[in-house]
Amino acid sequence: MRKSMLSNPALVVKDLSVNFRDNHSTIHALENISFNVQAREFVCFLGPSGSGKTTLLRVIANLIQPTSGAVEFTFDHQPKIGMVFQQPNLMAWRSVLENIKLPLELENVDKDIANQKANELIQLVGLKGFENSLPRDLSGGMAQRVGIARALIHDPDLLLLDEPFASLDAITRERMWMELSNICQAKQKTVVMVTHSINESLFLADRVLVLTQRPGKIKLDVEVNLPRPRQEEMRYTNQFGELAKKLRSAIE
Repeated sequence: MRKSMLSNPALVVKDLSVNFRDNHSTIHALENISFNVQAREFVCFLGPSGSGKTTLLRVIANLIQPTSGAVEFTFDHQPKIGMVFQQPNLMAWRSVLENIKLPLELENVDKDIANQKANELIQLVGLKGFENSLPRDLSGGMAQRVGIARALIHDPDLLLLDEPFASLDAITRERMWMELSNICQAKQKTVVMVTHSINESLFLADRVLVLTQRPGKIKLDVEVNLPRPRQEEMRYTNQFGELAKKLRSAIE
């Protein structure tokens, strides 16, 4: 376990439940979810469709209010949260540079500072040379890199990822695992990500939490003791295979 995980938790979720009601019925999305996330820890939530993974992420981002329970941050300031969705949702008329620096423009950050920060992130996510490209000229993987850079531009305390690579082809998706792993290591961010992919969760995370079918409850909490930086060859080791078998058994 890394030293950073021995510190006080950055995020504490206590007895969280979420119900959605309409005129005819109630959907119990999440039930009594409790967990901590340490500073600079990468936590993945894994589970079947309908297990409440995205709902959980949206509660943490304060986009949805829980029915009961609490989400607490231990920062000494109002935490900044960056979120990357399944689709990058880029503005079609804005270039790569302009899309990335948009959050700083909304905060009225000095133009030169915004450009500098955006260019630094363009270098980090491997988009050097595409600063002036429009979204229509980007591949799916490149567009998602823009989305990740945009989420990082205001130096968030917590980065939330909602299946960001789900729409990509298999080869691009696996390449993006490596890119995201390197980016998060470089920026030393606290990350919570949801995914359907066992391999994705093991390649990226320090811990994987498995949710049950609706209502989502935590069925398993597994520490991923695989060395960093993560390499492609690691996926073919016995240790990786045993962890994957354990997660698959929990899901099934």
